[in-house]
Amino acid sequence: MLLALAVAALAALLAVRWLLQPDNLVPLILSQAEQATGLEITARGASAYRLRGTPQLVLRDVTARMPGATIPILEADRVLVSVPWSTLRSRGSDTTARRLEFDAPVVGLEQLRQWLASRPPSKAPVPRITRGIGISDGSLLAGDWALRDLDASVPELDAGKPLRATLSGRFEADGLAAPFEAALAMQKPSIDGALGIAGEVFPAAAGWKSQATFRLSGILRDAAGQLRLERAVLGANVRYFGDGEPSQFALGLAGPARLQSGRLQLQPLAVALRGNGAIPQLDARGELSTGETLDLQLEGRVASWPGEWPALPQPLDSATGPMPFSLRYEGPTNLTGIASLQVQRDATRLQSRFRLRQVTSWLAAADRDSPLPPMTGTISTPRLEISGAVLEGVQVHLQDPDIDSGEPRE
Repeated sequence: MLLALAVAALAALLAVRWLLQPDNLVPLILSQAEQATGLEITARGASAYRLRGTPQLVLRDVTARMPGATIPILEADRVLVSVPWSTLRSRGSDTTARRLEFDAPVVGLEQLRQWLASRPPSKAPVPRITRGIGISDGSLLAGDWALRDLDASVPELDAGKPLRATLSGRFEADGLAAPFEAALAMQKPSIDGALGIAGEVFPAAAGWKSQATFRLSGILRDAAGQLRLERAVLGANVRYFGDGEPSQFALGLAGPARLQSGRLQLQPLAVALRGNGAIPQLDARGELSTGETLDLQLEGRVASWPGEWPALPQPLDSATGPMPFSLRYEGPTNLTGIASLQVQRDATRLQSRFRLRQVTSWLAAADRDSPLPPMTGTISTPRLEISGAVLEGVQVHLQDPDIDSGEPRE
């Protein structure tokens, strides 16, 4: 009997020793992770574990993909998982972890969306992570746009507590780059609750740059694999640097936002713009969609003719009250495309097409080469007074070779 017990004890020790070798332990853990997630998960790099103190496992060159898929959901140089002994002894009944870390993770947004949509409904609680989550040098790829150099820190994850995180990184899309730093707060760590983000962003493209402090809030939802931010409200204080002196203005956006297949849509959208000098004060409604291109449609009213715009001839200069307008832009996200604008003041109408950068440069110029803005279009008015002469039934045709050729000037 004693011999049998000794042999059994020796066999158990040898089994534990074999199991705790990284080459044997890692495949077992990955197999269990695959069963839990339905993903194919591999770790090709040299892995390591630690049992002294708090158990810890480090996986390197990690890839996770849906079965049969060629594009992975996740790739990471390093993944660290640290769990207390109580979790290991619970055999799955306790999902508490100590720490999760991801180095250089690359996540495919569309692949992630497809996997989430394929998962069966689950009432499993959100795992508790007492020392939080750390992400360094991450990327989120969405086809037409991407988040890069992404660093994130979540001090603690607990289903019974609000979630807080700090984020930094860079948004990139079609010639536009926008580094950002932000703090995030959620009512609870799930896609079903209030969300708030506040921070700074620094958009820039060829010929211009800006900096803005912003606050975004809303109710986060997930409807049929489509992320929605209901009751979304964005407020931003912006400084714009282009030609001439910097401009300052406040911008407000409100409306439901949804993210589908990498494209962000706000519809219906309410817009309020408040500025000084050449920045008009306006209120408008419409819709916005951005991804590979930016599509903006607005209809609203400009409160008054801005003081730094060129003076209007009589009798237009004496007219008061708001001016109805309609704006449409569909083009690159760096705003180098052509916009169309219609403005009305009493019986005077402007129908035009222009490039934003050329018009802002013209407005900022101290000595303008032309009294007319760089745009193509038509101005019609029933009566106009110029140098004492009275003109009736006036129609002015504007023509800008840049607009007609479709090629922007450098």
